[in-house]
Amino acid sequence: MRFHSPQKLKTIADLIGSAFVGPEDFEVLGTNEIHMVKPGDIVFVNHPKYYDKALNSAATIILIDKEVDCPEGKALLVSDDPFRDFNKINTHFTRIYNFTEELHDVEIGEGTKIHSSAVIGNNVKIGKNTLIFPNVVIGDRTEIGDNVIIQSNTVLGGDAFYYRKLNGNFDRLISVGNVVVENNVEIGNGCTIDRGVTDSTIIGEGSVLDNQIQIGHDTVIGKKCLIASQVGIAGCCIIGDEVTLWGQVGIASGNKIESGSVLLGKTGVNRDLEKGTYIGMFAEDFKTYLKKEVKLRNLK
Repeated sequence: MRFHSPQKLKTIADLIGSAFVGPEDFEVLGTNEIHMVKPGDIVFVNHPKYYDKALNSAATIILIDKEVDCPEGKALLVSDDPFRDFNKINTHFTRIYNFTEELHDVEIGEGTKIHSSAVIGNNVKIGKNTLIFPNVVIGDRTEIGDNVIIQSNTVLGGDAFYYRKLNGNFDRLISVGNVVVENNVEIGNGCTIDRGVTDSTIIGEGSVLDNQIQIGHDTVIGKKCLIASQVGIAGCCIIGDEVTLWGQVGIASGNKIESGSVLLGKTGVNRDLEKGTYIGMFAEDFKTYLKKEVKLRNLK
């Protein structure tokens, strides 16, 4: 998430009531998750296991639960609860409506048709010649391109599935990102595409999604991908261009699939995959799988 205007380190520290390490006027441009950070971003970390990853990331402001040596050219915000204060920063700069107020700042392009039963949030942009079917829900800040088809009961921009355990209960990291659907995309019935926590969940130009597909927060789907029914993609995944995912493929968080790959039905992914054709619970190369099956069947 980028702030509407640059902020100063002391301003952010005062907002959350934290100590800080660095110049008072150190520039802060926004917030982001560790997978997505850029210079000027705040990233939060609340466990020593991940200190080095956060401190050495592209983020230049680290919201941390303990004062540590600060890398050169960076700054620290020292908080007793970085998770809580990350939420506080995000919701200070991005208002959360959750469909509790009437529409405003909705842009709809020429030739677009939206069924009267569809529900549209705030600050939504929809391009030209797009079709929105009955009972579609479009969350705040969603951006939809030209010549897009979104079929019935699909939800764009739901909350990210991102929690921590706190005092025996689940505490949500509040989602202030959005969903971006590029031009010429088709999305089937009953799909759910979560908005980014602090960035965008993106469906690339020309991609086609079947029915009942779940796409997690901050995932990027490339151009001209074909995704069959009941595929589940966790958050922060990168799916390259012209990738085919057949029915019930499951992809764990943070993995990358190289462009041109094909994942056959029920393939499970728990690591990055180079271009190829895969099958099986742990995404085995398809030709290797066939050779293994031949050998097994020839055993006496």
